[in-house]
Amino acid sequence: MSVEFSFDGRPMTAQAGQTVGAALLAEGIKSWRTTRFGGRPRGLFCGIGVCFDCLVMVNGEPNVRACLAVVAPGDVVRTQVGDGRSDERD
Repeated sequence: MSVEFSFDGRPMTAQAGQTVGAALLAEGIKSWRTTRFGGRPRGLFCGIGVCFDCLVMVNGEPNVRACLAVVAPGDVVRTQVGDGRSDERD
């Protein structure tokens, strides 16, 4: 069974039970966060919720670990800019 969600406005499909990080990697997306200082790209690093490299915004909530969050139907996932407290892209 597949689950529909969006990433930065693009429609995506994940397998039921798949994490956001795994779904993004399956779509060929390797980076979905930038650092507060320097804007360096980050993505999945440890894959087990220990580090904070894979943070994304899910349904407007910042600082969600993509490696732990399971994709739900209709989720709106966005690249996190810096600490996620403001959307510096808009």
